[in-house]
Amino acid sequence: MSLLTRTALLLAMLSILTTPVPAHAQSDAAAIEGDLPIESYLSLLTQVAPAARDGAEAYMAAFRKRCGRALQTVELRRAFAEGSGDPTLMAMVRATHQKDTAAVQRLGATIACPRG
Repeated sequence: MSLLTRTALLLAMLSILTTPVPAHAQSDAAAIEGDLPIESYLSLLTQVAPAARDGAEAYMAAFRKRCGRALQTVELRRAFAEGSGDPTLMAMVRATHQKDTAAVQRLGATIACPRG
C-alpha cells in the first residue's frame, strides 16, 4: 500500500474519531463540525502519520500566504476527510514526505482561497 493511500486511510479514521456524534442520525455522510485546537489536531496527525503533519503544516503556511488568513482546524479536517482528500493537500503530504521543496512551493501556489 502506498504512503499516500495509507495516509488517506489513517486520516479518514482520524476524522471519524474526532467528529462529534450527533444525538440523532442525520445523513449517511458524517458532517465535520466543531473546531478543536489546531495543535491538538496536528498532534493526532503526528501519531497517525508524521508525513501528514508535515504536509498539513506546509498546506497551512501556503494557505495563510495565499489567502491572507489562518486555516481553521475544521477546514483542515475537511480537506483531509472529504472524498479522497483535497488533491493539493494530499500532493503536499507526498511532496513533504519525499522532501521535494520545489513541489511543495509549486503546489502552495495552486491553493484555492474560499470565497465569502
